[in-house]
Amino acid sequence: MSEVHVIDHPLVQHKLTMMRDKNTSSRDFRQLLEEMAMLMGYEVTRTLQTQTVTVETPVGTGRFETLANTDVVIVPILRAGIGMQRGLQMLMPFAHVGYLGMYRTEDEEGNIGLVQYYCKMPSEIASAKAIVVDPMLATGSSAVAAINRLKDLGCTDITLMNVVAAPEGIAVVQAAHDDVDLYVAAIDEKLNEHAYIVPGLGDAGDRIFGTI
Repeated sequence: MSEVHVIDHPLVQHKLTMMRDKNTSSRDFRQLLEEMAMLMGYEVTRTLQTQTVTVETPVGTGRFETLANTDVVIVPILRAGIGMQRGLQMLMPFAHVGYLGMYRTEDEEGNIGLVQYYCKMPSEIASAKAIVVDPMLATGSSAVAAINRLKDLGCTDITLMNVVAAPEGIAVVQAAHDDVDLYVAAIDEKLNEHAYIVPGLGDAGDRIFGTI
């Protein structure tokens, strides 16, 4: 079974509380999300392997640690995942980026659907460590579809990173992909009848881009 890592660092929790506030502006929300991605990325990348190399400093020579493999691909789920991209790229400027476009639909009977409309990945995706990012893990359908697509492309090292998750979404992802670890800043109470996380932080995409 995959593991769920809740990142409870004080700065992460402080920034998340600010993001939850309905009075936080889109500008501040975007900045906070970028900072959250960087802080959370520090934990997500803890398992990256290192190797020892010889480096000559200005005063001598020594053996030091460096990353053994920099094949990392950040995979934002469009559109809200874009808000987490820059924070991770600041942490890992060597990382490449692949995009997955999806959006949720709801019919008159309240049935929730998912439309996949875009996929563009770097050529090394099959051998890379993929970090799938989306601020919200609600029903889990987008996350499962994203992981399915990456596995179809040959990727075997996949991590999912969300800011806020619902227990229902976590259960769905773990049932479908028990080899994918999840990193979240908070596990909230539940989903409401419209499949929004409660108490959550609203529609992350709308709050990032100032749309209604």
